[in-house]
Amino acid sequence: MKLPSLTFPSRPQTLRFFGVLLAVGMIFSLRAQETSDQETDPVEALVEAMNVRHIGPGTMSGRVTAIAVPSDSPEEIYVGTASGGLWKSESAGVTWSPLFDDQPTQSIGAVALSGLNPDLVWVGTGEGNPRNSHSSGRGVYKSIDGGATWSFMGLKETHNVHRILIHPRDPNVVFVAATGSAWGDSPQRGVFKSQDGGTTWEHVLSIDERTGCAELVMDPSNPDKLFAAMWSFRRQPWTFESGGEGSGLYITHDGGNTWEERTSEDGLPEGELGRMGLAISPANPDVVYALVESSDYALYRSDDGGRSFSRRSTDNEIGNRPFYYAEIHADPSNEDHVYSLWSMVSKSTDGGRTFDIILPYSGVHPDHHALYIHPSDPQYLINGNDGGLNISRDGGENWTFVNNLPVGQFYHIAVDDEVPYNVYGGMQDNGSWKGPSAVWHVGGIRNEDWQEVLFGDGFDVQPTGDGELYAMYQGGAVQRVDVATLGTTDIQPAAPDSIALRFAWNGAMSLDPNDRDGLYFGSQRLHYSSDRGRSWETLSGDLTTNDPDKLDQATSGGLTIDATKAENHCTLLSIAPVGQRPNEVWVGTDDGRLQHTQDRGQTWTDHSGQLKGLPKGSWIPQIHVSAHNPDEVYVVANNYRRNDWAAYLYRTSDGGKSWKRLVYGEDIPAHALCVVQDPEASDLLFLGTEEGLYFSVDRGVNWRHWSHEVPTVPVRDMVIQAREGDLILGTFGRGAYVIEDLAPLRALAQNGAAVLQASFLAFDAATGYQVPWARPAGSRFMADHLWEGENRMRSAHGHVFVHPDTAEVHTSMEVAIVNFEGDTLRRMEKDVEAGWQILTWRGDTDGVRWPSRSLDEEEGPFGGGAPVAPGSYRALLSMGNHSDTMRMTVDSDPRSPFDEERHARGVALRKESEGQVARLAKLMQQLAQAKVSMESMDAVWTHLEDSTTTCLDSLSAQALEGIEEIQAMLWTPEDFVGYDHVTIRVMDQLYDAMPDVAEGETPNARRKLEIATSAVDRVEVAVQAWTDGPWQALMQEAQGMDVSLPLLYDAMRGKD
Repeated sequence: MKLPSLTFPSRPQTLRFFGVLLAVGMIFSLRAQETSDQETDPVEALVEAMNVRHIGPGTMSGRVTAIAVPSDSPEEIYVGTASGGLWKSESAGVTWSPLFDDQPTQSIGAVALSGLNPDLVWVGTGEGNPRNSHSSGRGVYKSIDGGATWSFMGLKETHNVHRILIHPRDPNVVFVAATGSAWGDSPQRGVFKSQDGGTTWEHVLSIDERTGCAELVMDPSNPDKLFAAMWSFRRQPWTFESGGEGSGLYITHDGGNTWEERTSEDGLPEGELGRMGLAISPANPDVVYALVESSDYALYRSDDGGRSFSRRSTDNEIGNRPFYYAEIHADPSNEDHVYSLWSMVSKSTDGGRTFDIILPYSGVHPDHHALYIHPSDPQYLINGNDGGLNISRDGGENWTFVNNLPVGQFYHIAVDDEVPYNVYGGMQDNGSWKGPSAVWHVGGIRNEDWQEVLFGDGFDVQPTGDGELYAMYQGGAVQRVDVATLGTTDIQPAAPDSIALRFAWNGAMSLDPNDRDGLYFGSQRLHYSSDRGRSWETLSGDLTTNDPDKLDQATSGGLTIDATKAENHCTLLSIAPVGQRPNEVWVGTDDGRLQHTQDRGQTWTDHSGQLKGLPKGSWIPQIHVSAHNPDEVYVVANNYRRNDWAAYLYRTSDGGKSWKRLVYGEDIPAHALCVVQDPEASDLLFLGTEEGLYFSVDRGVNWRHWSHEVPTVPVRDMVIQAREGDLILGTFGRGAYVIEDLAPLRALAQNGAAVLQASFLAFDAATGYQVPWARPAGSRFMADHLWEGENRMRSAHGHVFVHPDTAEVHTSMEVAIVNFEGDTLRRMEKDVEAGWQILTWRGDTDGVRWPSRSLDEEEGPFGGGAPVAPGSYRALLSMGNHSDTMRMTVDSDPRSPFDEERHARGVALRKESEGQVARLAKLMQQLAQAKVSMESMDAVWTHLEDSTTTCLDSLSAQALEGIEEIQAMLWTPEDFVGYDHVTIRVMDQLYDAMPDVAEGETPNARRKLEIATSAVDRVEVAVQAWTDGPWQALMQEAQGMDVSLPLLYDAMRGKD
């Protein structure tokens, strides 16, 4: 890559830096215009040129929260997910497409379809089940074209919507049940109603700022009659409380104008109530079910349309965690058939008196949140849970898992240095995984290419690089895993004294950058192991606030205790050792502490008070130490767990003496989750947020949303693979993404606007690999129900930029690939257009023209020659007087050793084979040229009398027959019908004589070339015989014809 010298005239370095900064800032200011026009937004054009690959996995899906199906189109399925967006299948679940990627959030709490018009779709954003890791949304949206386009319809501050109901006869009437923010009081919760299709809203049911609507059902026979389950709850970082004075069951008979509460006087339980599930069956709307959390958890039933209730069941198989799942569903065709969704799924066939488990804690993923029952075919069920989607067509006896819905929720992401490198991470309720960034087999990255390495909720996974890795499940249960056998060893640190250790739900862990055997791990203290967890040294006392008011997790849950370690508090969240200084470590906690030691834990400094604007007690989930300067440290903080949705990112450049905040609300609309600085371009930063990816090329002065191929999904973690220069995203809702080859962005960060002003620019290519095209494991023909992540290109490939002014003059570029001795190995001509493009080279040399039946006027150069030896080469690119150089590296198959001498012998043999190809191609071109000449003569002869052309016609037919006979030596005749895989033809022998260069020259390969050479000899003899015979006779007869000039002129014009 060469930048034009005129861009940066000689001047002091400081002035040059500020000039670049100003130019980049001006370019980035285009973000405020919200434009996607690449002609006016050159940075967007650059971003669009980057290759983004979604690698999955699909095999471990993610939390499904809502399901909707048009009653008359059962093959059409809408699925809302907790943080992976809205998806649609038009093939009964065989294939899926995302519908909501360009909207500001991917957290879906509710989906509703109009019964009058199934293309009218409503979506409520923000997951309605307020577990510790839930995502919040931005109101409600409407589509009138089946999800192709969307309109924002308001209620942004509701944050979490659990249900939407559309009036069955008037689609302009819409009800929204908002649970509201789990993290603090707010008035935007309860039941909302619109009577004008969402243009305006009435807040028709509101209890208080702590109580939201957890469920809303409509009487199928009377759309003005609705039941609302109001739920008082609050989540805090260290506890959860379900229940309160605001909870209760309400009913309206006038479309929400007035409401009546049902109480213990109507048969509901006495005392404080919590969450409720509600269900009504169209088979008998007088039957209403209410699954009520109170001092116990019981099912109540009304047989008089909700006027009174009676306790029906306290069966242990009815539910267990109402805060997370409290849905019940009545069969539309039988009011006595009731389903309860909880850790498992149970069903009653006796009106709710008894329940039997139909989905146990096996086979289908547990933790169920959504169920669809077809209104006229109760055998057709669709189930949504923490692991994805399942479909049954026999009433739940058997289930099919939808394994191509890639909505996994990664907490952390890591990579190794293998070729291709692997990606590691742990997913919410779906284990810890290892998967390839690319595969050597044909097609994409399949589910079968991923391997689960540890069960449980998955969190951080860190490979050692020598066959082991560390992984953990909830509550800091860290394990050392043998990658080959998947055997595990528990290595969680034991308390060094009488004080019990506290571990976060998502524990803190970090490899020692200076010792492969070293591992840091966090409780409320910092622990270090020098022998992979076999022994531990405690490097600190309690680094948290140790606030006793925040340590009573055993009572968390409110009415129903739910102590799962999800609310563990006053713990370490992040650990960042400083690679350049072995005794220096940074630590972040979940109660706002930013601790720093420079003497391996003997003394600690808390820097949290220096982070201006950061509320006390905020979470510090990630700390990033610069690879460029050990005193440069980035700190990510967030405080959304206390209803503060601002983004917080800080940097120190002097080892903690001073700090600067880098993002504000006008820069980033959602809270920050992670940050990474590029190891080569220090000004290039990436910021992961709750609503997508952002980047800066000026060290955080300006920020820009990354919109290309990455939806507005939570980006929980990121890592840059140093060898490849790839950015890998661990998203909480869409699995893992790879943004390949950051070279153009690095150049923009390092050189500013000069990159976008250059007339012609080439960047060094990503390495190409010489590997065989193997078949994937498993089935050969997978049909359409298949998840395949995009594979990496095997060819060497690099970015090229052509300025629009240059492209107006030149439409193609000449490429010469040379070795470092200056020998030209491959010549290419490539079409170009204005902007960014990719130049690829598969590592071949100049080849030869292959034989063809028809006249081939292409002049070459031709590719497909012998593969080069592994190494680095230069591509010399030129467009008129514009030129640049691209380094292109080709590597051998990393799975087998490369034999240079053998390769050279193979290339020599390949050249001999190509010589025979060229010889045969020349012979075939002689015949093709003769055939063209005959066709020209035929145009003249048609104007002569038949009596004068009888001999010519006969000789012409003989010559044409001779050509066809020779061509039949090479190919199946053009008019042949059927299959002929038996006859051995010359082209078969030539193909067979193309040696495997990696094998060198073997006796068998030499013999095949001898056979092919003999075959070409026979063709040459046949062509010579044809030339001396039929062709010579035809030419002699033609020369004796008396043809006037007017006839020739008319023949050329095509006249009769």
